[in-house]
Amino acid sequence: MRAVLQRARSASVTVDGEVVGAFDGEGLVILLGVSTEDTEAEAVQLAAKVAGLRILDGERSLVEASAPALVISQFTLYGDVRKGRRPSWSAAARGDQAEPLYECFAGELGTAGVRVERGVFRADMDVALTNAGPFTLVVDTADLAGPRRG
Repeated sequence: MRAVLQRARSASVTVDGEVVGAFDGEGLVILLGVSTEDTEAEAVQLAAKVAGLRILDGERSLVEASAPALVISQFTLYGDVRKGRRPSWSAAARGDQAEPLYECFAGELGTAGVRVERGVFRADMDVALTNAGPFTLVVDTADLAGPRRG
């Protein structure tokens, strides 16, 4: 499972002209990709990691800052561009596998005490944010168990 975390001062997601999720003030926009090999264990692990990362102003976590998260499903995070000019999506989980894991991730954030706003799974969404910093991290569960690089 892969997440792109963007620190934001405000954010919203709009579907068919209607705002379906938003926050004002400090928070995170989380673009979440699910791979074909992911399970509920990765969703739980990633949610715990994201909820506790001290990446907001003052080195606070989402939980410590009582800050919201806007979670957007993003299958393109598993696009493979190594060959040719057209990305391959073979590593991205199909919707029937990805959606329950997306919901599990968002639910685990909520259980940790994070106010979770969401996009609409499989919808064409317009995401707007005021990026703070800018500050962006990529967190991949495949990297969490291995040795630290760099």
